[in-house]
Amino acid sequence: MISQDALKLSGVSKSYGVVKALTHVDLVIKPAEFIGLLGQNGAGKTTLFQLLTGLFHSDSGSISISGFNIQREPIKALSKIGVVFQQSTLDLDLSVYANLKFHCLLHGLSRKTAQQRIQRELERFSMADLMHQSVRGLSGGTRRKVELIRALLHQPSVLLMDEATVGLDPESRASLLEHVVSLCKERELAVLWSTHIIEEVQGADRIVVLHKGKVLAESSPVQLLQQAPQPSFSLEDAFLQLITHNNKVGIIYE
Repeated sequence: MISQDALKLSGVSKSYGVVKALTHVDLVIKPAEFIGLLGQNGAGKTTLFQLLTGLFHSDSGSISISGFNIQREPIKALSKIGVVFQQSTLDLDLSVYANLKFHCLLHGLSRKTAQQRIQRELERFSMADLMHQSVRGLSGGTRRKVELIRALLHQPSVLLMDEATVGLDPESRASLLEHVVSLCKERELAVLWSTHIIEEVQGADRIVVLHKGKVLAESSPVQLLQQAPQPSFSLEDAFLQLITHNNKVGIIYE
């Protein structure tokens, strides 16, 4: 029987030699949940995404995507994930359509299905007129939307956004975020949104704070404010307080 959890991590740990990148990480994301992932450089966010995308295996614990264990059934598990990485992976010399079609063929979609889905997604994003334009001529924000469309074409149940707004202007960031939030609810898409920009996750269902490879806090934005050691009126202040307090006393917030 397939689990109703879109993404489930249980006791996931990963080390590189003596460096513990992740330690006993537990996380469950349900369909249609938007989860914000916060953490300073070195917190373990990159390692977490590497494990979720199958680039590396965890040392212990388990990762399941739509009920498929990523180590036992990697093809089925990874087929349920769409990813937009921090660094662009588009071929700049190909057209928008060629980039998207290549992704569809990699996932085994027929040419007819690929064409239908590409057309539908481009129209949704009001980008149908850019179909045959070279990616190199697009703005940074538009390229990101092409990458988002690409991540959706094989109809994943989980969308990973890995610092996807880095380098974008405020208007492009807001537009990308709006699209993803709307997709989350409309398609019951589980979203894990990793960012350094705390305002991007103010409307998240839950926020996960990762610090030194451990889950320091996991709660709604309102609850996160209440967990700060001192009264806080902003998520950024609460986040920094939690990090600073943990560094001083070495405790983990549940």
